[in-house]
Amino acid sequence: MCLPVPGKILAIEENDDPSLRGGTVSFGGVGRRVNLAYVPQAQAGDYVIVHAGFALNTVDAQEAQRIFNDLEEIDRLNDKS
Repeated sequence: MCLPVPGKILAIEENDDPSLRGGTVSFGGVGRRVNLAYVPQAQAGDYVIVHAGFALNTVDAQEAQRIFNDLEEIDRLNDKS
């Protein structure tokens, strides 16, 4: 199962073709290339929800932290079973 997860945009690479707008997004300190075409308003420092290599929408830092906490709790519960 794939889960959309939040990440923080570190850098953006603009492109003449808006569908190829991309950037580097940090997931727990690991940078990955992500397509940012669906979030044209996003800037470096913003948090985005990413699924299958595409940023689907932006979220504020508080919402991103809530999601991180929820994922940690899921992981903790899985370790108990």
